Amino acid sequence: MIRLPASGGVVLAADEAGAHDAPPVLLLHGGGQTRHSWGRAVDALAAGGFHAITVDLRGHGDSDWAADGNYKLDAIAADIRALAAALPAPPAMIGASLGGLAALLAAGEGGPATARALVLVDVVPRIEMEGANEIRDFMTGNPNGFADLEEAADAVSRYLPHRPRPKDTSGLAKNLRLHDDGRYRWHWDPAMMQSRGGEVRSGEDQARLEAAARALTVPTLLVRGGNSRVVSLEGAEEFKQLVPHSSFVNIDRADHMVAGDANDAFNAPLLDFLERSR
Repeated sequence: MIRLPASGGVVLAADEAGAHDAPPVLLLHGGGQTRHSWGRAVDALAAGGFHAITVDLRGHGDSDWAADGNYKLDAIAADIRALAAALPAPPAMIGASLGGLAALLAAGEGGPATARALVLVDVVPRIEMEGANEIRDFMTGNPNGFADLEEAADAVSRYLPHRPRPKDTSGLAKNLRLHDDGRYRWHWDPAMMQSRGGEVRSGEDQARLEAAARALTVPTLLVRGGNSRVVSLEGAEEFKQLVPHSSFVNIDRADHMVAGDANDAFNAPLLDFLERSR
């Protein structure tokens, strides 16, 4: 693990793979997730000749929690711009859900000096609020935590019934922390749910994201989970109209968490796009 300075004094935890002089790629996870959410994508990027850097967003995983409780998109986008500015060349950005919305603002408003390419994973300016609310309900559904990792795995299985329940629950330890009361809790700052975070609640938010999308000039790929309840086909089509030069991939057997649901099917078009966008 490495530590990277972001904005407002926040320091982010990250892992990296691949040669440091290779084209950089920033991987930015969704709300409630961590830098470990990309499966084999990080190793595949390194093997493909890229310098992959997967980051815990502020308030997540091993990164700092915001002292002022600021988890608005502006703050997360500022973190991303700070990370990009510290790299030897503008990175390709891969952002899922919350990480994707913030990357869209950073890339759309910062231009090619901020990002070399942009990959949005199951997120567009107009998300389906029913699906977004399902995510919020899961994130806030167990405020008292879990007695053990098995109980946490049961909760995940109820939320993601399309995924086989893992026989080995040790991987969940990357997303949970054991507290003094003996309970396991998700390792993200509860203040995120009081801050507006990545939710698009107002017409002003959506209008700003749409403007950022229209301003994109870098190669752009939208990856949608075929079973997503957050991004509809209509929402994807609207994005393609906002960004006419963008590419689109629909991964049939994936839900909102595309990289976790169908990692190999996600990695193949990702690597092809990034290779073409070097």
